[in-house]
Amino acid sequence: MKTIFCDIDGTLLEHHGDVVKQLKSDPVVLDGCMDKLVEWDRKGYTIILTTGRRESMRTATEKQLNSIGIFYDQLVMGIGSGPRYLINDSKSNGDETAYAIQTQRNEGIKNVEI
Repeated sequence: MKTIFCDIDGTLLEHHGDVVKQLKSDPVVLDGCMDKLVEWDRKGYTIILTTGRRESMRTATEKQLNSIGIFYDQLVMGIGSGPRYLINDSKSNGDETAYAIQTQRNEGIKNVEI
């Protein structure tokens, strides 16, 4: 089973600036993002959304995501805006268990293949 960690602002939603502007602006889902989320859901992937938005903004963020139909299994908040690293062990047979995909801001995830 695969787990997807996916950023929100600039990856799923159009990036409008700081987090206050993100919440005050009408959310714009980037092209192809809903289709990709549906594809991953149908494949049974676990979808974990990540964001630099503060934990105190959880209710507003959840409301915003729900209003535009973005679904997920978990929402991890307050991870900051700096570089992010995924650290995971490989399986005993040598299979890799961690990957990273970086997209251009506001490009969306329509071309991401997992």
